[in-house]
Amino acid sequence: MAVSISPQPTTVSHEQPSNFIFALVSLTVLFFMWGFLTSLNDILIPYFKNEFNLSYTQAMLVQFCFFSAYFLVSIPAGFLVKAYGYQNGIVIGLSVAAVGCFSFLSASQLVSYPLFLLSLFILASGITILQVAANPYVTALGTEKSASGRLTMTQAFNSLGTTIAPLIGAALILNTSPSMANTPQLESVELPYLAIAIILAVMAVIFFKFKLPVINSHTAIDPKLTATPLYKEKKLMFGVGAIFLYVGAEVSIGSFLVSFISSAEISNYTEQEAAHLIAYYWGGAMLGRFLGAIVMQFITPRHYLAFNAAMVMTLILVAIVSTGSVAMYAILAVGFFNGVMFPTIFSLALEGMKERTGQASGLLCQAIVGGALLPMLQGVIADSVNLQISFVVPLVCYVFICYYGLKKHSTKLDK
Repeated sequence: MAVSISPQPTTVSHEQPSNFIFALVSLTVLFFMWGFLTSLNDILIPYFKNEFNLSYTQAMLVQFCFFSAYFLVSIPAGFLVKAYGYQNGIVIGLSVAAVGCFSFLSASQLVSYPLFLLSLFILASGITILQVAANPYVTALGTEKSASGRLTMTQAFNSLGTTIAPLIGAALILNTSPSMANTPQLESVELPYLAIAIILAVMAVIFFKFKLPVINSHTAIDPKLTATPLYKEKKLMFGVGAIFLYVGAEVSIGSFLVSFISSAEISNYTEQEAAHLIAYYWGGAMLGRFLGAIVMQFITPRHYLAFNAAMVMTLILVAIVSTGSVAMYAILAVGFFNGVMFPTIFSLALEGMKERTGQASGLLCQAIVGGALLPMLQGVIADSVNLQISFVVPLVCYVFICYYGLKKHSTKLDK
């Protein structure tokens, strides 16, 4: 059961755009932080794989525990944000994420991979609460027609976080050779996650003090809409499927980038050198989002989504069938075309939901569980066949996304 997210009635409406601008600027900080934290997983995977001597499938438990939180916590997060409002939901999300980062210290001291996985689940639970509150909040801070471009622009700062994180992670976490001792040496993760925990705690205090605008447009009841169950909203359900496959594909590619680039067939770089190159992947996504926010003022978002998915399919095919620098640059270029996909799919799926925006947002956030399941599937193929062939998993996902972009849905914004 899902619930609509209904903000607490204190002030403002869409007649105070200056407050909206202030709120959007504040929210970009959140998008940056959860992008940073999500991208750090791509560094943790090869680090834990080496220190704990894991298979690809076992290493993918990092993403499984992280992204399964989206499925398990999204609906409770919807209740929470309905009860306490967008702003308090953001404060709670930041606080939970800070607890997850602090618990990395205990996991390191106890040398426990399961405890690291639990810490990642707690961290991701906080990020899930932020997603459930912040994504629909951004779409509400302006007109419905400009929602795709607005969410794309704010998520560009999410990509800025994902671009910077691999550079910092490579310098602080992948800065030493794997331990030759029987007991893993895990001190490298302590300083980065302690610093992040403190930043998140400070942000929670700051957002508690802010006075953000309250959005009431999602609470106006339309009897025709409430009479239709969400699962019968085909446009929304296609969006749920597209989010599941997109996040699964994006996370799968990011999770295997270090291993793929550092393999003998591709570059034979060290893992630290390969980790630096991930910044180009996520940096491309950032540029793609900034460009997409402009392009979608002139091109239908759905058609631009299909074009980008087709380009990604081509690049992944090149990465699978080729070797050396050609394969490496092809997979890195995927990031640029990925840039617009999540915010575009998310905002397209929310079109016309009105008072059920919170319900629909919670359902879409649950679909992010694709990031937990599909990397595991790719890990199984990488272990049983080989790493390069395993990229067929994200390839298939983009076929559906391309179809989703081309499929015509009856909405006033498509006309």
